[in-house]
Amino acid sequence: MAPPVVIEDDGSVATLVLNRPERHNSLVPELLTALLEALADVSQARAVVLAAAGRSFSTGGDVRAFAERDGDELRDYADELVGLLHETMLALMRLPAPVVAAVQGTVTGGSLGLLLASDLVLMHPAATVAPWYTTVGFTPDGGWTALLPERIGTARAAAVQFTNTAIDAPTALAWGLATGIDPDVRRAAQDTARTVAGQRRSATRETKRLLRGDLDAVAARLDAERAAFVRQITTPEAREGMTAFLAASRAMGSTRERM
Repeated sequence: MAPPVVIEDDGSVATLVLNRPERHNSLVPELLTALLEALADVSQARAVVLAAAGRSFSTGGDVRAFAERDGDELRDYADELVGLLHETMLALMRLPAPVVAAVQGTVTGGSLGLLLASDLVLMHPAATVAPWYTTVGFTPDGGWTALLPERIGTARAAAVQFTNTAIDAPTALAWGLATGIDPDVRRAAQDTARTVAGQRRSATRETKRLLRGDLDAVAARLDAERAAFVRQITTPEAREGMTAFLAASRAMGSTRERM
């Protein structure tokens, strides 16, 4: 079987590729564990590109995986998955090398956290970001409340989440969620990473550390998201929302089973 994360390293720039294209790189423990291991492997890189295979960058947690569980099993799975996501985000933020995300297709739910934890975010013109939490009956994870308001403003973050509004690439750029748009987003990310890698190494590392600020405070806010997510996931409302979401996905003949 293909590895869930592929590492490509040219000596100065390391590229980590999410590699579950048949499931739109949806977040499961195996993928996040592999990504954490890959980040440890590239700790000496001068710059890192975070990319994804297939049509979508990542479509968040697999709603079907949640719906197949109940009670303590569901709580334990949710706690593990969200915990791994937040651990991965913190690992990206603590990585000495700047991280450039190359984003195509769809980003939904907790996968936004991978963008928020990257230092530069380049998006394909057709890429979109959407929450889905209030539609399905979940509470936000992946920094939707812990980090997004600081990036785009509290009012915008609230409006997007309460109304389940998708953010397109031009809007993401205007709001400061993205740093660039390019139709050849992987190439653009590689070029940007090579530019970063060509700077003075200690200067870029120290600049990243100063820009990121107090990561212990970030970790505490992410822990609050995880606790709320685990509480909410076993409520009747969440169960009803998952059932309706999956039924609508089947009726549409779509792959929208992840968020």
